[in-house]
Amino acid sequence: MNGKHVIAMILATSAASSFAEPLVSPEVHADGRVTFRLNAPGATGVVVRCEGKTWPMQIDTQGVWSVTSEALEPDIYAYSFLVDGLGIVDPANPFLKRNLIFTESQVHVPGPLTLPWEINDVPHGVIHRHHYRSKIIGDERDLLVYTPPGYQAAARKTYPVLYLLHGFSDPESAWIDAGRANVILDNLIARKKAVPMIVVMPLGYGNRQILAGGWEAFRVPNWQTYHDDSFAKFRESLYQEIMPMVERDYRVSTARTSRAIAGLSMGGEQSLVFGLNAPDRFAWVGAFSSGGLGKMDFEQRFPDLNRGAGRRFRLIWLACGTEDKLLASNRGFEQWLQTKGVTHQWLETPGAHSFVVWRRYLAEFVPHLFQRNQ
Repeated sequence: MNGKHVIAMILATSAASSFAEPLVSPEVHADGRVTFRLNAPGATGVVVRCEGKTWPMQIDTQGVWSVTSEALEPDIYAYSFLVDGLGIVDPANPFLKRNLIFTESQVHVPGPLTLPWEINDVPHGVIHRHHYRSKIIGDERDLLVYTPPGYQAAARKTYPVLYLLHGFSDPESAWIDAGRANVILDNLIARKKAVPMIVVMPLGYGNRQILAGGWEAFRVPNWQTYHDDSFAKFRESLYQEIMPMVERDYRVSTARTSRAIAGLSMGGEQSLVFGLNAPDRFAWVGAFSSGGLGKMDFEQRFPDLNRGAGRRFRLIWLACGTEDKLLASNRGFEQWLQTKGVTHQWLETPGAHSFVVWRRYLAEFVPHLFQRNQ
């Protein structure tokens, strides 16, 4: 059965079942186990793929495939179904992790309210969406801005600002949809563990060609050219369009000591390249599981970074998971910083290349920001 037939079959069975008792998927049990279900009577094989694990599903007499996972730690997990070789989202689950290459479903295994991504009864900030045309990049795009609880546009008070960048294949909303950045900020601010700040989340591509090859993009001829062009145009847009827009429309401080830049994977590479080469713009730099470091000539990309230049930064914060394929290249960069005498913080934790890791890094990084500005 080919991909089109699989999709048609699933849509047809889902439509038919909508008039009967609705299918529950995922079903989270009290002990943390999760049952996944899919109505696909014509399929010959279905598995669940979840955060690097696969669970084969079994079919019942009604044509419903199901499997129950082992007990999962409280967290938010991305998953998808593989139906006769075709990856799809869970049609019974509206909780999605949007992606520009392959969107997945998400399941929330709830935990104690002390976890930074759990919604608490605290004052909440506001997420603003701006649609604009980038003249530098030449397309229409969106920008998300988080303003903290109590923010008033008409007030005289100004706030520090964090530019928070997503990874390769992500949309601009990834840090909200999957990272829960707004929830994490709400909780940290309420607990007085973080300074109230504005968080800006732009779309981080300077061209669309960088995504054209999908997950195999890195093997596309001229991909490095697309990558370099994307970085250059996005950096120019950040400096000439996004930052001026934010500083015009929001009550943010324009002092370098009140600006931070951080990101994950591709966004981590961008944060390092943009931030460490612009101490006049940023005093705080964070990079989570940074991509692009394995083939990077550090001396060429950071020509002015040495002990003296490093002192201009209030914080350089790096982290990577021990099961992440990018760990070796991140360790290599961290060791290079040591040879240059650049003060920084380095963190290794269990985990792979996933928001399961990056949510924790954001919650660890944010409390450091802007503390010495007070």
